[in-house]
Amino acid sequence: MRRAVLWTLGVLLMGAMWSTAQVRRTNAPQPARNIILIGWDGAQREHVRECLKRGELPNLARLIQEGKIVAIDILRTTDTKAGWTQILTGYEPEKTGVFSNRRYQPIPKGYTVFERLEQHFGPDNIATVAIIGKKGNVDADPPTKVLAAPIEQRARQGRAQAQQRLRQGRIVVENGVRYLVEPGKPYYHARQIMDVFVNGLMRDDVVGARTLEMLERYRNQRFFFFVHFAEVDHQGHQYGENSKEYKDALISGDRWLGRIVQKLKELNLYDRTLIYVTADHGFDEGMKTHSDAPYVFLATSDKGIVRRGMREDIAPTILERFGLDLRRIRPPLDGHPLTRPYNPPLW
Repeated sequence: MRRAVLWTLGVLLMGAMWSTAQVRRTNAPQPARNIILIGWDGAQREHVRECLKRGELPNLARLIQEGKIVAIDILRTTDTKAGWTQILTGYEPEKTGVFSNRRYQPIPKGYTVFERLEQHFGPDNIATVAIIGKKGNVDADPPTKVLAAPIEQRARQGRAQAQQRLRQGRIVVENGVRYLVEPGKPYYHARQIMDVFVNGLMRDDVVGARTLEMLERYRNQRFFFFVHFAEVDHQGHQYGENSKEYKDALISGDRWLGRIVQKLKELNLYDRTLIYVTADHGFDEGMKTHSDAPYVFLATSDKGIVRRGMREDIAPTILERFGLDLRRIRPPLDGHPLTRPYNPPLW
């Protein structure tokens, strides 16, 4: 009798566990065919919120209606190199070596979203594309070796940029001549395996037009696009966060979001493409700087987003949506997908 009872309880327990597993599997995020990550460089969360309330960002509003908008907070440096590196790798700077616009190195080989997708699907089965407005901070330049003497002289004269170059690089002596070896830019390794990496386009209209062209080119392939609009940041630095020019730059980004959505619909790709819009940093309230600007956002058509997060949570979200098993990624990601609840340890 006792054995029969224990056997029955065991069957019921296994059935409950199987049912729970089935529910979890049913609720698990489904792999995406395509993803477009759109960057509005320097878009402050509160300013975006105000524009949405005034109806000035209708395309972003429609995207949010389809999916979600959540707060993204920043604990590390609020600048461009640090920001996009965290967003596109899922790692803290201790793992990437990219701490700020002035302290950086090439991201270690294989760490970016682009490289992980190329490895997972195979280079013939996915197109990885980066179309970037900025030049100087979202770059893929190789390491360089230049004569050290002129830079050392400027550093002795108190030139801050020269002093920074000496701190960032290292001196080597060859045949009695001193050279400064400077590190490559963050995306030096990633660029070598990507289908398209173009930066320095500056104006939103140029970035947007190139994006539409690339969507046409890769319409028949699985793809991941990183589309970086720089005018919000440029106008913020020139005119300040509370300026009309800053607001107009946000409206420009929204206009191009609408055109990208329309292009996807024309190509019959919209239903198979997730869109994420985010920023690398905000702006100091009413100022022309972003030295302490940790408040940004993630707006998306992804209905599965369940929580707010950090910059490093965006890469795991994208990788999971493409079907990668995050448990197998090495080194382990510092971020956690926004499609799952996450309660960080208190200590």
